[in-house]
Amino acid sequence: MAALGAQVLGGVLPKAAWTHRAHLAVAVWVTAARPDIVPARDMPGIIRAYNVASGTANTDTGGYHETITLASLRAVAAFLSAQPHGMPPYAVCNALFDSPYGDKDWLLSHWSRDVLFSVSARCRWVEPDKAPLPF
Repeated sequence: MAALGAQVLGGVLPKAAWTHRAHLAVAVWVTAARPDIVPARDMPGIIRAYNVASGTANTDTGGYHETITLASLRAVAAFLSAQPHGMPPYAVCNALFDSPYGDKDWLLSHWSRDVLFSVSARCRWVEPDKAPLPF
């Protein structure tokens, strides 16, 4: 996780490796092991910078997505807080991958596709329109 996180911070992670699981693993690492990074404050800029470094433009239709990022960070923080103290980060990641959050479509239980993938939701936080988040 640390190596993956360092690659994202450095903008050198191959674009093909920036998968849903990689997003989750970096979120776990940042939340659990990087007290110098405030996830909700810092990850938007980190992701935008990574996107630019990997050739992805941050626009109204592509690149950084505010609602997905903030919902995912909240999910990871809630998941981490429910794990036993001292659980190794790799075990937390494996448990997270096996949880409902490991499914890249978990957000569609809370947002309709039209709302989640709207320009508004990409650019700013938009509340769920189907079901409230469980945390």
